[in-house]
Amino acid sequence: MTQQLLDQLAELYAQRDLASLEKQRLIDNILTQEIKAQIADIEAEFSGKNETVNDAIANLEAQIKEEVKQAGASVKGQFIHAVFTKGRVTWDAKALDGYAKAHPEIAEYRKEGEPSVSLRKI
Repeated sequence: MTQQLLDQLAELYAQRDLASLEKQRLIDNILTQEIKAQIADIEAEFSGKNETVNDAIANLEAQIKEEVKQAGASVKGQFIHAVFTKGRVTWDAKALDGYAKAHPEIAEYRKEGEPSVSLRKI
């Protein structure tokens, strides 16, 4: 049953993609060569500008993240909030399960979260 639902979902994804491609095809059909050339010029002009801004953004994000990590606390700006999350503690579950066999009293401290599912295109 779930495989059928996944196949239905894939079909809906395909329908959405086809509709998007058809829309773009229709838009491309009404554009003249002159307009297409102008669009290409605009794209070329802005690609360099975007690259420069994207590099500056990446560098600033890295600097902010490092400063927030060093401070160990979240920082709010006027428009952006850098949220600090302390490192996740993990345990070797396989080793602890083995330890719990010899020391069953530790089992009362074991908690197991809800399972989750993510959908990925194949």
